[in-house]
Formats: sequence, structure tokens, C-alpha cells
Amino acid sequence: MANLRTPLFDWHAGHGARVVPFAGWDMPVQYAGIGPEHRAVRTAAGLFDISHMARVDFAGPDALKLLEAVFTNSVAGMKDGQVRYGLVCRDDGGILDDILVYRWPYGFAAVVNASNREKILGWLEQHRAGLDVQVADRTFDTAMVAVQGPKAVDLAAGLFADPVGHLKYYFATPTRYKDRPCVVSRTGYTGEDGLEVIAPNELAVPLWEDLLARGAVPCGLGARDTLRLEAAMPLYGHELTEDIDPIRAGLGWAVKLDKGEFIGREALRQVAAGKPVRVGLALDGKRAAREGTPIVSPDGRPLGTVTSGSFAPWLEQSIAMGYVPPGHAAPGTRLKVDARGTLLDAAVAPLPFYKRPKQPRSPE
Repeated sequence: MANLRTPLFDWHAGHGARVVPFAGWDMPVQYAGIGPEHRAVRTAAGLFDISHMARVDFAGPDALKLLEAVFTNSVAGMKDGQVRYGLVCRDDGGILDDILVYRWPYGFAAVVNASNREKILGWLEQHRAGLDVQVADRTFDTAMVAVQGPKAVDLAAGLFADPVGHLKYYFATPTRYKDRPCVVSRTGYTGEDGLEVIAPNELAVPLWEDLLARGAVPCGLGARDTLRLEAAMPLYGHELTEDIDPIRAGLGWAVKLDKGEFIGREALRQVAAGKPVRVGLALDGKRAAREGTPIVSPDGRPLGTVTSGSFAPWLEQSIAMGYVPPGHAAPGTRLKVDARGTLLDAAVAPLPFYKRPKQPRSPE
């Protein structure tokens, strides 16, 4: 079966992008190169097509009840316009996906990982039985783009019908672009400030070209991956899987055990001490430790496995994330990674590896 394509696919193909299959979609992995695109986001503004991410709307009197049942974080405590990160878990605490939930005066919405769209839609269908709630998959009706970097919010000034520079981090607002409804949120997956925009399909190319004309640099999924790794943001299928629970993944802050019942709550209460936990690794040399590389103690005892690793273009250092026993997880602990028979020296590093400097809020 052919891969899916976003409304921006023809633009990518016509402007020199290297397109690769990703989560059932044909997506641009790079334009000028991962290094230049990564640095553009850290210093100015980069533009990403993230239309492959699933977008789901919730309506009806029981929408809140459904979301509270499947989401580890609190939904009832959200303000209108707020966006909140959390997990969808199995009964045993294994992570089905990490998602963003949006609260509106008239309902809710969620953004789901592309690779998990059908799984999460099936999970929601299963658990909405007996509830008065409508779940609508809007993935194919809309496009989604992210403009990220220290100049991202400023270059979007005046582009939408309503100001967006005042938005707090992890808040969103409905507005209009070219007199059509859209949603702008101050969210992202790069460790930088920025905006994510959901708009009708037919506005994808005009919006993309408007943001490029204002100074954004087109970026692919390659730079998105190195950026999120520097920011120590977990990626589903790497740091997060159905065999990993949120506590082990270092995401306990997104699990509200005291909010009431939700799927996986009891299992997460009983997470056994001693299970491996997610850590950052800073390698002594430039050679990267790729996904699947064994992590060992200084005397060669197996400890865990790298889940994501790369040479970090901004930090100019090889970094990785992986899982090790708690006794080996303290920052500064010396470890090694076994890169195809070559033992590379590494140390446990505090996460995130990169944290953006604080900026004054854009006045717009």
C-alpha cells in the first residue's frame, strides 16, 4: 500500500527535499542538511511540516469523562486554551502513546503520534462505549506546521487575524488565517520557543510560503530528531513503548495519581523499585552511539541499551538516551557503550542536554 502524503508533499518534492517513508507517510528528512537546519532552529527559526501527526476532536457531554479515563495527566484542571502533555497507558502501565490535549470552551482536541493514530483511535472507540461523546479524526482534513526558534514568534507577528505573541507556553488560541479558521499553539518539539499551527489543507502551502518569506528555514525530520534529542524529549518507539511505563521514562510529572481513576493508575502506583530508568549519556568522543547500542559498566557488565543517539550539532558532542538500573543513573556516573565491539567512554548527564535561554515575551 502506498504511503500517505501531506498537503505539502508536492512542495517538498519540488524544492529539493530528500523524502523518506516515516510512520506510513512520505516525509522530508532534510533540505540543506541536518546540521544547517538544526542550527537555524537554535539561532533563528526553522519550519517543519508535521501534518502526519494525528489530530482528533472530542465533543459531547462525556468528552471530559473519556479523556480523564484514558489520560494520565489532569484534564479537569485545564483552563480554556490550555495544552497539556500526558500519556495514554494500558492497564499494566505500558505506554500506548504520548499526546497533547487541548481544552476549548466547546470541547477538547488531541494531537497523537502518526505511528499510533489507528491504535489510539481504536482505544478511544473501545473506551467510549456507554458514553455520550463524539470522537472525530481530523488528520486528513487539516495540515499542521511548526515554526521553531528564538525568532519564530516574532516572524509570525501580524500573520493571523488575532495576536499570538502574548500566548503563554503550552496555550493555544483559535484564530483565522486568510479569513479561514485555524488554531495556533505555543508548543513544539525542539527545545526552542515557537508556534504550531493547524489549518485547513488548502491553506497549507500559502501558510508555509508566508512563513518562509518572513525568514523561516525549511527543515526536515532529521533536524527535528537531533533537536528533540538535545532537549531530551522522548520519542515514541524509542524512549517510550508499550513495555515502558511513564515512571521509568522519567515522566512521573505527567502522571496525576491523585486525580481519580484512569487506565493504568493502579499499575503505576505499584511500579517496582529497581526497574531501569531513562538517563542521558554524554560520550567522550564524536562517534555516535546509535539506537540499540549496548550500555555497559566500566568493567563490561551489561546494563541497558541506547534508545536514541546522535552527534548533537549545536552542542558539538555525541549524546544519547537510554535505560540503566537506578544504581547507575546518577549524573556523572562513568559508563561505556559498546559500538560494534568498540567500547566508548561516556558519563551519565543531567537532562535535558540543551535548555534554551529565557527570552522576553513577544509583545506583538
